[in-house]
Amino acid sequence: MRIFVDADACPVVKQTETVAKQYGIPVVLLCDTNNVLTSDYSEVKIIGAGADAVDFALINLCRAGGVVVTQDYGVAAMALSRCAFAIHHDGWQYTEDNIDRLLAERHIAKKARRASRKNHLKGSRKRVDADNERFVAELERLLGGLCKI
Repeated sequence: MRIFVDADACPVVKQTETVAKQYGIPVVLLCDTNNVLTSDYSEVKIIGAGADAVDFALINLCRAGGVVVTQDYGVAAMALSRCAFAIHHDGWQYTEDNIDRLLAERHIAKKARRASRKNHLKGSRKRVDADNERFVAELERLLGGLCKI
């Protein structure tokens, strides 16, 4: 098992590495050439810049039983189709039960933005410590369950 992190603008890289170390699970950080990362623990894969290049590289590496950390619903859906697990930065897990709804909501929101010609989003709220704590708790719960198998 490995953990793959869609690391471009990922706010929980350090938290992921900390939890992964506790379980002895290797981590692969994928980033593009515009956002090069370094790590003392994780393997870093730098992918050429381009629309969705990191996403497709991550999915090509992902295998059944692996864990993907991403905020991208499309990446999560592809990970689930490979029988991998996917977790959002905010500390909730993507599942077969919620992915269709999430993708539909994303599609509807995109259509609404196009129709109103409003392309500027307000942006997400500022992350607080509770967000990181929720992510760590969910990742520990997920890995704890997988390591018992």
